[in-house]
Amino acid sequence: MSRDSAAASVAVVPPAEEELITGEAVALFLRPADFILRAAGAIIDWVAYLLIFFGVLLVISSPIVTTFFDEATLTAITVVMLVICVVGIPTTVETITQGRSLGKLAIGARIVRDDGGSISFRHALIRSLVGVVELFMTMGGIATITAILNPRSKRLGDLLAGTYSQHERVAKETPPVYGVPVELSDWALTADVARMPGALSQRISQFLRHAAGHAELSRRRIAEDLAAEASRYVSPVPECDPETFLAGVSAVRREREYRAHRGEQERIAALEPVLSGLPHGFPDR
Repeated sequence: MSRDSAAASVAVVPPAEEELITGEAVALFLRPADFILRAAGAIIDWVAYLLIFFGVLLVISSPIVTTFFDEATLTAITVVMLVICVVGIPTTVETITQGRSLGKLAIGARIVRDDGGSISFRHALIRSLVGVVELFMTMGGIATITAILNPRSKRLGDLLAGTYSQHERVAKETPPVYGVPVELSDWALTADVARMPGALSQRISQFLRHAAGHAELSRRRIAEDLAAEASRYVSPVPECDPETFLAGVSAVRREREYRAHRGEQERIAALEPVLSGLPHGFPDR
């Protein structure tokens, strides 16, 4: 089996939506929330904030409250509560929760800085102040146009604050499990694979899982180094390229460990009546 065909025996890393390089030269793969999700989250948030505002209006307009304040005072209180609901509450919520809110929790998103870090009070305040214009006064018109034209679905408040909505609710990926490569099927019947150190087994598994993401020279070098370490625990060593050898060794170890585990479970199940049974004539209470 060639190196290209051996790549079919490992999991392929799906392409990331966005790659961010940190100051330590570490690549972070982030996924911005799309426009539909952002719109749904914004609707949920604003419905919640407006419900709070209308609830306050009902309290203010009740006969009990109107007897203590004149009309000018009630108007001032209404304006203050409107500012609190459309600016104060969103700013406070996003600052305390580090970019989350009711709508963002519902869609699985979080507001982060452009460098991937958590937002602060300044970012949340800018987003809320600009949101009054682009979301409240224009019924979301400016925010919709800006988000559609931006690759990260940023609205105007995000552009000014240096933030964007990161989608955190990613479906769990279950890597596929492959068997012994075809060209090593005869070798696997008689091969003797001893127990390897845990660190070596983990390195082999990680390499096979992410081999497709390595550059060609790096992939070949890592495979050769791991094959040289693993060959000390294998007899006989098959004549094949290092990556195919590692795939075969990993599959043989996995199948044998699985059979051993099943055998142990069957023996425990056979002894269960003896281990849990009571002496003859002893009452089961």
